[in-house]
This record gives sequence, C-alpha cells and structure tokens, in this order.
Amino acid sequence: MCDAHPSRRALVTGALTATALAAAPAAAQGTGRRGAMRVVPPAPTRNGKSALNPDQALQLLRDGNAAFLRGEVINPDLSPQRRLELARGQAPFVAYVSCSDSRVPPELLFGRGLGELFIVRNAGNTVDTVARGSIEFAVAVLGVPLVVVMGHEACGAVKAAMDVVGKNARFPGAIDSMIEPIIPAVLEARGAAGDPTEAAIRQNVRRVVNNMRERSDPLLMQPQAEGKLKVVGAYYELGTGRVDFFDLPR
Repeated sequence: MCDAHPSRRALVTGALTATALAAAPAAAQGTGRRGAMRVVPPAPTRNGKSALNPDQALQLLRDGNAAFLRGEVINPDLSPQRRLELARGQAPFVAYVSCSDSRVPPELLFGRGLGELFIVRNAGNTVDTVARGSIEFAVAVLGVPLVVVMGHEACGAVKAAMDVVGKNARFPGAIDSMIEPIIPAVLEARGAAGDPTEAAIRQNVRRVVNNMRERSDPLLMQPQAEGKLKVVGAYYELGTGRVDFFDLPR
C-alpha cells in the first residue's frame, strides 16, 4: 500500500536525484574543466577507411592526451548503433604498439572509443613476427595512416634486460626469450645522460621505430615514401599521465 506521506529521507533523496539529473546535461557539455564530461565522436572515415592523414591522426592523439591530463571525462560513442556499425567493418586511424603493462591503457590515455585504435600489446613493446604482421595488416588492409610505438616509465621488461646485461641475470620460462630483443637497446643506451632506465626505454622505442622505417618490406616502406604513413615513437609517464611523442619524421 502506498504511503500518502513520504518520509523526510525520501524527500531529500528525491531532491538530490533531481538536482543530479538536472546537472548532468551541463556536465556532458563541459570542456576544459577537471571532471567535466566531453562527448567525442569517432574519428572521420571515408570509403571504409580513416579519412585522416598522418599528422591529423597524431594531433588527435595529442588532443586526447591533453584532455586526459586536464582530468576531463571523455565519453566516446559506445552506443548499440556504433557497435552495429563496427560489426560491418573497422576503420582505425592508428596502429598502436604498446607494452602489456596494466597501467598503460591506450584508449583511456587518448579518450578514444571502439574501432579507433588498432592495438598490438606485449611486454616491452617489441615487434616480433606476429606483431609485425598485425601492423602490416593495419596499414595495408585497414589503411591506418599512423603507427605509434610507445614505451613507458618503469618498464619491467626493460629493467629485466638491464639485469641481463649488468648482472648476467636469467629468467624462467619464455621470459628470457621475450626480453632478448631489448638487450641491444640496453647496450646502446649505456653512458647516455640522465636516468639509465629511461634512456634504455627510449632507445628500445627508437630501435623498433627505426626498424619499421628503414628495414621493412614494401607494405610499410612504400606508404611511408608516399607520405601516406608515419611511424613515430612515444614515451608514457606513469606518474603524470603525459605522453611524449618523439623521433618524429619530417
């Protein structure tokens, strides 16, 4: 049986709920304010592929990370309509090579939604045969205009490779084989200015980037020569949330 006289608690709760609902549209339209929500549409496409050139794709990532640093709550399109659209095909604007580290989620760092980032993740952000094939598929078939290789602060895989070089360490299972491609970067970074671990992490990124720029098959080399594709390096600061893009091609 309904109570004809609502309790004080019910009245207060109802008032708070109404206030929150009234404020929600304003928050959804907020920009540039910490905690504000901003709706972000999917990146533009044309004929089933990204409509962005390499510089535009990189700027979209920069803008997204800037919003992340400002504390904006990014609201990408996750609607049923968007999911149905993507079920018919994907058109990402970047192939993103990132470490498997749980603290490094690319979609969150850049505020992007479903179907926008073609992500290849493994410990140490190295590129083996499987990863390279995935990147080549993203470029040759999906038409991404940008490939980003991102290392991050305090990378455990790079630290392990440094222990192999400096302490002759050995690791169980397949871990030894996994970190083997990182060892040349550790050797090259010895004596560099600044923090040794950060220097090794950045050098590991540079080696992967240079390999795709200079020693790839035509699937990657030709679109780079034609200006349709760029391969860049990046470094993520865990403490600040900032992504630094470096070794940018002209």
